[in-house]
Amino acid sequence: MNNCCVIAAALAALLGSTAAKAETSVTIGMSGWTGFAPLTLAKDAGIFEKNGLNVEIKKIPQASRHLALASGDIQCAATTVETWIVWNANGVPATQIFQLDKSHGADGMAVRNDVESFADLKGKTVAASAPGTSPYFLLAYMLKENGLTMKDVNVVNLEPGPAAQAFVAGQNDAAMTYEPYLSTVRAAPDQGKILATTLDYPAVMDTFGCTPEFLKDNPDAAKALAKSYFEALEMIKADQEKSYGIMGADVKQSAEAFGQSAQYLEWQDQAANKTFFEGEFMTFSQKAADLLMEIGVIKTKPELSTIVDTSFIQ
Repeated sequence: MNNCCVIAAALAALLGSTAAKAETSVTIGMSGWTGFAPLTLAKDAGIFEKNGLNVEIKKIPQASRHLALASGDIQCAATTVETWIVWNANGVPATQIFQLDKSHGADGMAVRNDVESFADLKGKTVAASAPGTSPYFLLAYMLKENGLTMKDVNVVNLEPGPAAQAFVAGQNDAAMTYEPYLSTVRAAPDQGKILATTLDYPAVMDTFGCTPEFLKDNPDAAKALAKSYFEALEMIKADQEKSYGIMGADVKQSAEAFGQSAQYLEWQDQAANKTFFEGEFMTFSQKAADLLMEIGVIKTKPELSTIVDTSFIQ
């Protein structure tokens, strides 16, 4: 083999290994929640691909997202901080690696116009997704803060989108939902009002995590996932209209409508991530674990320090 062939073969081998590395495949389970939208942006704008990831996003209800993790159908997911506690406590190991967002009014409870306070909810029917989900947890959180328990209301299990649609159609006394569906209620004042949101009860914050196996086998990919998310946030800052258009299209919203939903939450950049995990994360996780025990969603508390690994935030 002459020198040219040797060089060509070496170059082909190098390119082949680079291509293999650049095609680390990962499937992410999430919902159409506005807070998760930068993940969609990272995929649709080519940010994941640029950072060596072949990402597939699957829309999976929060109530069954852990089953997809356990089966290997997905390797990573986006969900609320307390949900990772539930999954780990119920035998689905998963590790949080970076924070996505904080809800500042994007999650809330819609009620009929004759409901003036939480006390008026006693005996009423509230639509909320199943135990182990964020809406169910937020309902329990709000009730507890107002001296009530889940036994004081009748819960009908509906996912956030259907819960909002049913409410504006005149069904149920109250509904737990989030953006972009909460805006459906905001646009129908004749049907009811929003009694409280996460502005009043800051108990919804989302993180991104993966199975321990994926993180062990693909540490560089995990770093690339975090990097891509932060780059998506930079894109939003640099070209908001284009970014809102891409993210809105995924949930059948115009860029303008998406922007209205986005104003009720705060995406968390790299600096905010470091601040969050240094303090608020553990404080909230402890409080959440106690409430989850109290309402019977978990029977034992996982060791909270072992279900997070922030080393992938560069």
